[in-house]
Amino acid sequence: MSTNARIGIKLADDSIVSVYHHWDGYPEWLGRMLERHYNTKESVTDLIDGGDMSSCYTNSGFNNEPLGGDRPLYYTMRGDELTPPQVAESLTEYLEQSTDCGGEYAYVFDNGEWFCYNTQTWGDSYGQIVEIPEPFPTDHD
Repeated sequence: MSTNARIGIKLADDSIVSVYHHWDGYPEWLGRMLERHYNTKESVTDLIDGGDMSSCYTNSGFNNEPLGGDRPLYYTMRGDELTPPQVAESLTEYLEQSTDCGGEYAYVFDNGEWFCYNTQTWGDSYGQIVEIPEPFPTDHD
């Protein structure tokens, strides 16, 4: 099982450019990793430019081979074609994109801050902001 998510960055015209993220999309992991390792416009843009990914921060490849350091695991690394970022013209469209890919959470980097939205289709909290816990201590990445 996986907890799918989308990772996006809000642009000046309020559109959101985003990619799919497959594993551990819940705020207690992905939210913390984004806040710790992707906390500038440049680092978020670089992350998203790589396209859809299995994980944003891992040291293991698709066959559990060591990657020689922590980094994103993009689908292109296993030979898949590039799955480029998608553009949503509004937050509503972005949340729909997350739901369409089976995402349970949608992250948006906006003015130097991460926001997490619930995109689970069950329950009554769809579209609500979810708190991202404080980042892990250094030794728990």
